[in-house]
Amino acid sequence: MSRILLSLSINAALMGGAAFAEVPRVAVDIAPIHSLVARVMDGVGTPDLIVQSGASPHEYSLRPSEATALQKADIVFWIGPDLTPWLDDAIETLATDASVTELLEADGTIELEFREGALFEAHDEHGQDEHEEGAHEDHAGGEHAEEKAGHEDHDHGEHDPHAWLSPQNASTWLNVIASQLSVADPENAGAYFANAAAGRAEIDALTADVNAVLDPLRGARFIVFHDAYQYFEAAFDFPAAGAISISDASDPGPARIAEIRARIADEGIDCVLAEPQFNAGLVATVLDGTEAGTGILDPLGSDLEPGPALYPQLIRNLATNLAECL
Repeated sequence: MSRILLSLSINAALMGGAAFAEVPRVAVDIAPIHSLVARVMDGVGTPDLIVQSGASPHEYSLRPSEATALQKADIVFWIGPDLTPWLDDAIETLATDASVTELLEADGTIELEFREGALFEAHDEHGQDEHEEGAHEDHAGGEHAEEKAGHEDHDHGEHDPHAWLSPQNASTWLNVIASQLSVADPENAGAYFANAAAGRAEIDALTADVNAVLDPLRGARFIVFHDAYQYFEAAFDFPAAGAISISDASDPGPARIAEIRARIADEGIDCVLAEPQFNAGLVATVLDGTEAGTGILDPLGSDLEPGPALYPQLIRNLATNLAECL
């Protein structure tokens, strides 16, 4: 009798293992997107994170475990080559059998063009519809030439890739993620779409919370370390006055630093915001001799535990840290 029970237990375990094996293996580029995918897969499976927390997504060397995750992936979700140009080749080489979803190109995604110049003007308008192509004029000489070269040097596309900082995009992507997972795993489609709906409700509540934090501070002026936050700024109508660096992959030239310092002195900038993993000395240089406060913004949530809770906490932290600085 004990042998029969043992045999039944083994068969049940094998059947359970077979059922679990049917859940797609999913690889995701960065922690905020991994969080959205983990929210949709909650209770069904766990996605693999490729770019580990605290690392710059623009330049990254795959660890063996991350290369293996790509090789085994049935589905890959990523922002796209505008953020991680090196990952394009890795996906093509390693994830040969995977279904690949580039979220920046997904239907309904809000895309914003790169801003030019160290200083941002309140009247600046940027294309803000899915895959809309706006005029992108070339400027000769001076700071604009330096920034244009910076875009080219780092393989940037026409659109700013930091699109996860728009909660509206995150909400759109939850359904995109659920749809792709359901195609690969129709038995769990109900769970995926239920999780996506719950995630969208959480983002609606998150948006209301952030607006409540920022409403008393509207009109305050701040400068960010690098121009990564315009999706957050547009979502909450809380514009930055400028950025020290055009990207986290390049240092600003002396002319750009001088331009930023002049604005702080002339226009009463309240706060200059650093980022945890980049050159704090540049922020100190910009702040020297001014009365502006300082704080830290982290667009990737590098100090947060990867998983479903990371994305809403990331957005809340941006609002909280900004408010505390102002």
